[in-house]
This record gives sequence, C-alpha cells and structure tokens, in this order.
Amino acid sequence: MNMDIGQFVDRYVAVWNEPDEATRRDLVAGLWAEDGIEITGSARYRGRDAIETRVARAHEELVRSGGFVFRSANDAAGHHGTVAFTTYMIPATGGDIAWTGRVFASLDESGLIRSDHQFTVEPPALQPPALQPPALPPAGDQSAGTRATAEELLRRMGEGDPDRIAAVFAEHVDWRLNWPDGDHPAVPWIRPRATRADVADHFREIAAAHIPEKAGASVARVLVEGTDAVVLGDIHQTVKATGEPYTARCALHLTVQNGQITRYAVYEDSLTVAEALLGRPLRR
Repeated sequence: MNMDIGQFVDRYVAVWNEPDEATRRDLVAGLWAEDGIEITGSARYRGRDAIETRVARAHEELVRSGGFVFRSANDAAGHHGTVAFTTYMIPATGGDIAWTGRVFASLDESGLIRSDHQFTVEPPALQPPALQPPALPPAGDQSAGTRATAEELLRRMGEGDPDRIAAVFAEHVDWRLNWPDGDHPAVPWIRPRATRADVADHFREIAAAHIPEKAGASVARVLVEGTDAVVLGDIHQTVKATGEPYTARCALHLTVQNGQITRYAVYEDSLTVAEALLGRPLRR
C-alpha cells in the first residue's frame, strides 16, 4: 500500500479525541470518502455528515463528559487497500482499558475510507507494567521504533501518571522548553531539566496547576524519520487557580535512542499558557 499506515491510524484515532468542531470536520473529510460508510454492531452511518455527527456524539459522551481518551494499540497492518488495527478507550487520568475496538477499513485509490467496520473485542489480558519502558524495536528498524516510542509517550501522557511518563525517557535528557527571556514566574514548569526524575517533576507541576477532569490533548500528526519524531497537536487545560480554560498549539521534537527519549524539545504557545495562569493578558 502506497501510504503510511501508522499516520493513517494516528489520524483515525485523533478524530475521536478532537474537541474543536471545525478541526473535527476537517479530520473526517481527510479520512472518509464523501459517500463513506461506518458500520458498528448496532448502526450504519453513510456519508461524511452522518459520520461527523456520529463522531461528535461519541466525543461528547465518552471524551468530554465521560473523561476517556482513545489510543492506538500500535498493531496496524494492511494490504490491498485494507487496514486493520486496534484502539483502546482509557480514562484520561489513567487506569485500565475501558473498551477495546477492532477496526477493519477498506480504502479507495486515494486512501480515503470507503467503509469501516468496528468490532468490540476483549481487552488484553495483561495491562502494561507501571514503569516499564517500551520494548526495543527490531534491529535496523529505527523509524518504526521511534514511532512506537513516540506513541507510547502520548499514551502515557494521556494517562497522566508522571512516573510512567518519565519511564519512557533516558536517564539524562536534552531538555528544551524555555520562555524567550528565560524562566517565567507565571509558568513554574518552564525551566531547565536534565534527568528522568526532572521529567516526572515537570509533569507533576503541570498536573498540580490544572483541573485533571478538564485536561486533554489532540494529536494532528506524528512525523517520523529515523531516530527523530515530530508530534503536532493542541493542548487543552483549565487552570485551577483562575478557572481559565485554554487551548495552546504545540509541537514536540523527540529523539529516540534504544527505545528511550534522549531529546525533548517543546514549541508551544507559552504566552497563552501564561495568560491563563495569571488570569489576565500580558503585553504582546
């Protein structure tokens, strides 16, 4: 198949997590053919409008109100215009898998979904060990291993356990997250880091400053080449102290060596974050 199956699955999973209506509409248009069909055990949805309504209702019920997020199981395979993969629904704040779905998608010549069937299947017998880093990729398969590590990082960030997140990182990390003029007092987690323990502290500080039930993120794309990965998406948070919600566009640049992240560079809309924490606009 002349397509990146991993990217296809990333986009499929991202549409269910996407909170913005316009972005979700674009994601649906980029995934399903105009007359595409989605079929579940209890219903059939034909055409992009019907599928968009179906996705919006699922997001409202399961993600926004239910507090869940969807993640890929990283098991996609495809040939002759057909892709099969598994998705998990898990609590955004961490916990066991609440639902497991198996998807079989038939694609047209342009890579858009003509039809996809969703099946509810049994969750894996064993949940992932608490602090175990992802398994090493096969020798010589750098890009696949980098993608697996990047997706594991995103999954653990969605779970929200700082120690599990930090376990994906190497003991010493090239950390790049800075305010343009150095540290900023309104955003305490924007400061230098260097070790795995620092990484855990970073995510603890972020969690402590926000309302966990209203935290979320949407991933638009994961781009991988060799040992480098770039994750493009948005962060959605609500500040505890001010009650201010915000959405900040974000890009992560990761370098992966031996299954662990050795370089973590964050490019985000830090001004929006600082204004939400302060509860007032800053001079632009």
